[in-house]
Amino acid sequence: MEATANPRITCAYLNSYVGKNVIVVGKVLQLRGEEALIDADGNITAHLNREAHLAAGNGVQIIGKVNPDLSIKCLSSMDLGTGVDYNLANTVVEISHQHRSLFAYD
Repeated sequence: MEATANPRITCAYLNSYVGKNVIVVGKVLQLRGEEALIDADGNITAHLNREAHLAAGNGVQIIGKVNPDLSIKCLSSMDLGTGVDYNLANTVVEISHQHRSLFAYD
């Protein structure tokens, strides 16, 4: 079996991953019931599961599936607190897309 990894993306890459699982790191801007608005170099709506315990203003890592409307159905989430370097997270995304051969993507 061939190894695969979920690609790290920002808002700009959503169109390329509809129907696929991805990893997003961003800042929680707003919580609205079972939805969260995440800033990941652009705003993304995440449909949270019951296990999600996020706080507005904190960083979050979401693993989820990109919906046709470019929202994300959250499969798992991790609150990263307030000390997140978003520039570093965005740089990792850019490098992983520039050097795809180094990563095991589908």
